[in-house]
Order: sequence, then structure tokens, then C-alpha cells
Amino acid sequence: MKVLVTGVKGQLGYDVVQELEKRNHEAVGVDIEEMDITDRNAVEQVLKETAPDAVIHCAAWTAVDAAEDEDKKDKVRLVNAAGTRNIAEVCKEMQQKLLYLSTDYVFDGQGTKPWEPDCKAYQPLNVYGQTKLEGEKAVSELLDKYFIVRIAWVFGKNGKNFIRTMLNLGKNHDEIRVVNDQIGTPTYTFDLARLLVDMIETEKYGYYHVTNEGGYISWYDFTKEIFRQAESLGYQQYSPGHVKVIPVTTAEYGASKAARPFNSRLDKSKLREKGFTPLPDWKDALARYLKSIEI
Repeated sequence: MKVLVTGVKGQLGYDVVQELEKRNHEAVGVDIEEMDITDRNAVEQVLKETAPDAVIHCAAWTAVDAAEDEDKKDKVRLVNAAGTRNIAEVCKEMQQKLLYLSTDYVFDGQGTKPWEPDCKAYQPLNVYGQTKLEGEKAVSELLDKYFIVRIAWVFGKNGKNFIRTMLNLGKNHDEIRVVNDQIGTPTYTFDLARLLVDMIETEKYGYYHVTNEGGYISWYDFTKEIFRQAESLGYQQYSPGHVKVIPVTTAEYGASKAARPFNSRLDKSKLREKGFTPLPDWKDALARYLKSIEI
């Protein structure tokens, strides 16, 4: 199978291309230099020239706080909504499968019940979530052969993420304040890429939620485990004696430009129902990730 992957320079796009090649699929990775998704003509030209069987659309504006800036909002919508619509239109014309990566931010993040993949109670809290939802709607309205996969708390080798931020802070501070009232589950792009390729090899279309297994935690819990595992690998600067992790509420932490969901719990039961293998436990994913990077 020939698969075009957008956003190849990002954490997920990079890992998806690696996974496709590992399975002897023909992977065509593109980023803005090869295909500007906001340019309808460019999208059409590249998709017609490469003629893939499927597209895995990882490219997105993901800087959540910057998306709230007045001078950025149109750009964010152009990338996340219009860019996705451009891809969906050409996929429809060429009868190609499309897998679109979305986010729990399409919901309002309230309550404690895990969000189900087929839930339509959309109420995004911020520009990022709203524009990703507009992308979802473009895909579902235009296509029959689509996967919409919502993910949360993503980390991978090829880019910035929460783990790297915490490790850097831990090196230079003896105290770190981390919110303990936003709840979700981390998602390792290496593991996610395997599942996305599993999906694109099938015709089990629809909405899915994917994170690693292992239950729901707070960012505070995640940070404590990051430092515990880093210390166990011999990095003593992350021991409780060197850096103290202090739990705080979102209100105590201070406002960010974009409102964040308190409830990022995603119900992943549909994966098993459809015969897909869930991702490993997030602690196992974290251990493999930490061993793969320079701390």
C-alpha cells in the first residue's frame, strides 16, 4: 500500500512513516515545503502525482496558547480547518482513504466520565479545539472512507513535549509546580503509529479514541513518574532530595491564554470492539521513551 503522511517533521508524522516502512508499505512523507495544505492547488497536485491509496493527516497547528492571539487565529483556521478540507476534497475525488488526527479538545473537558468516540456533544474551549473540530466536520461530511482518531497528551522523540519540558525544568529548579486537576492519559507516538497503520490497513472506518493504557492520571502524577523513572536510570538530579514536585490546581497555577480541559479521559473500548490491539501501559511507554532520548 502507498500512504501519504502529512506533517512528517512532527513527532507523530515521523513515527508513522517509520512504521509504514517497517511493514514494507510505500510511505510518502510531506511537510509544508513539499505540500502546503492551505493551498488547494498544491494539495491536488501532490496527491494526484503521488496517487496514494490512503492519507494519514498528522499536520496541524498545535501551539494551543499562540492560537488565541488575534493575529494568529486566521492562520490556525487556515491550517486546521481549511487545510484539512482541502485534503478531504481531493481524497473524495480520488477515492482515497483518509485518517485524520484530532483531539479531546473538541469537547468541553468537564465532568469525570470518559469521552466516547461517537459522542457529538462538542463544545471546544479554545481556538485550537474549535479549528480541529471544523477539520473533523470537513472529513465526516465529505467522505465515507475515513478514520477520525482523537488523541491526548502526546509525546515522541521528534519534537518538544511535556516530558522534555519537565526534564529541563527539573535540571534547573529545586521546586516545580504542576497541575493536579487536569486528568488524562499520555500517548506515545511510537505506539500510536503502530495502531494508525493497523487501522489504515483495514476498512473499519469511523471515530476512535486512542491513548496508552494504564488508567487516568494528572499532569502532577505524570511528572512524579517521569522523575522517578529518570532517577532509576541513574539521573540523581531528579530525586526527591534534589527537586520537589508540588501539586497545584489550575487556578493556583495561573491562567494560560487558552482554556485547558479538566477532563481529558478518553474511552478506548471501541478499539477492542473493532479488533484493534490497544497501546501498551503509559508507564511502559515512558520507560522506553526515556531510554531512547538524551536526558
